[in-house]
Amino acid sequence: MTMFGSLGTGEIILIILVILLLFGAKKIPEMMRGLGTGMREFKRATREATDEFGRLTSVEPESEPTPASPVETATVPPPVGASPTGPAPATGTEPAEESTGDSQRNSGPE
Repeated sequence: MTMFGSLGTGEIILIILVILLLFGAKKIPEMMRGLGTGMREFKRATREATDEFGRLTSVEPESEPTPASPVETATVPPPVGASPTGPAPATGTEPAEESTGDSQRNSGPE
């Protein structure tokens, strides 16, 4: 079996002549150059993907990571000139109304 299957020499020459007439003698080398560049890029990308896949599958699993020690929060003094009775910053775990404390501080005797 030949490279072109059942195409004979006459058919191959006819196909080449039709391509030459359609695209011209100057355009064909540019097209082949682009085709070669594309094939090179495809082979390079395939090789990189295969290498990356091999590298990822050959990595041994690490031992269990040790849990980090809890971070202690430091008490930060209020900025100079700030009112000590101002609203407290929201911690994200309490509703915004309770975190400000305004309703409890400013309300008088009932």
